[in-house]
Amino acid sequence: MVTIYQMDVNELSMEVLNAIKTAFKNKTISITVTEVMDETEYLLSSENNKTHLEKSIKEAEEGNVTTFTIEELNHLIS
Repeated sequence: MVTIYQMDVNELSMEVLNAIKTAFKNKTISITVTEVMDETEYLLSSENNKTHLEKSIKEAEEGNVTTFTIEELNHLIS
């Protein structure tokens, strides 16, 4: 079984540890702690993503964006 607990470090408590103990009773577990990037950091972490996002923002600001309603999009793809 694999379970991911994602929370703010300030939410870490004995209750959380006890829930983990209950979920994995009598098992050997591995706990890995990683810092989670916020969405902006994640999207800008790749140079390709950053370039694509900057281009999209520029196009939107210049009005070079075509918009569709859901119905129009469904008609176009069907």
